[in-house]
Amino acid sequence: MPEMPDLPDFDPKRTRRAVRRGLFRTVAIVLAVLALLAVAATEGSSLVQTRGDRERRMQDVLGTAFKIYNPAYTVASESCCQTSPVSMSFEVAVYPMGPVGAWPVGRESYTISQDFFGRVGRLPLGHTANTRLSQSLFDVGTRLAAKADVRAVLGRLPADLSTLAVVEFEQPLGEAGLKAFVKQYGSCAERVVYERRPGSLPITWGFGDWTNPLDRGMSGDMTEETCGGSLPQFRDWVGLLRDHDDANLRSFDLSLNRLRKAAEAGLAYGYVDQLSSVRELRELLKDPRVRTIRLAGVTFDLDRPSP
Repeated sequence: MPEMPDLPDFDPKRTRRAVRRGLFRTVAIVLAVLALLAVAATEGSSLVQTRGDRERRMQDVLGTAFKIYNPAYTVASESCCQTSPVSMSFEVAVYPMGPVGAWPVGRESYTISQDFFGRVGRLPLGHTANTRLSQSLFDVGTRLAAKADVRAVLGRLPADLSTLAVVEFEQPLGEAGLKAFVKQYGSCAERVVYERRPGSLPITWGFGDWTNPLDRGMSGDMTEETCGGSLPQFRDWVGLLRDHDDANLRSFDLSLNRLRKAAEAGLAYGYVDQLSSVRELRELLKDPRVRTIRLAGVTFDLDRPSP
């Protein structure tokens, strides 16, 4: 019977080193596996969330609804899209509207996001913005700013001041009537009010709020397209909305039913004018089709010489 070899003497230092090597190896393997799982989860989630051009539709629906939600601001998309395992988001640049010729104000950047299931997250601005222009839009259809009072206010202001105002019609105008009105006065409907909703924010639309990816092209006079409300563009956007969008739209104080009703009727209850001077608003106010004008801002155009 062969003799058993002598067991080596127990070496505590070597034992501790072996245990440490084993622990380090185990930890390294676990961390590598976790890193691979995290990458797989992130990439997999990104692929799921962006499948079928979903990121483009997110911008089309949420980005455009955000503009309707904030009619007192100029909104431009900056970057899209950032994904995480549980959400997808994009950036927008926002700055307040003002009279043409006013010194530009600083802009802010905000994030709009939706979760893995397509539900929009907490929204910036909106009702919390509380600008003079948004308040003027809230007042459309109310008895505030009587025509005689507005005439008195305009009468005490210098005639060459640039203005930001909401022109409200006595009776809503159709697309052709609105275009004829702004053309007659050399005005421009930056945003058109397609709903009368006293005490609440009405549906408004401005040229460039959404661009049809099919690119129908613009027909006719460019000024007529940009200053006439762009009703066909509004109808195209409403046409892409689906019933499941209603939950997100309600986060923007909108509803699918209201949007479809406003787009189908195509009636302009008023418009935002940032081009007219005080002198020109006085003339607008004389027109019997104008119910009232709500001033949201006035300023000197520092680049325009005095008449």
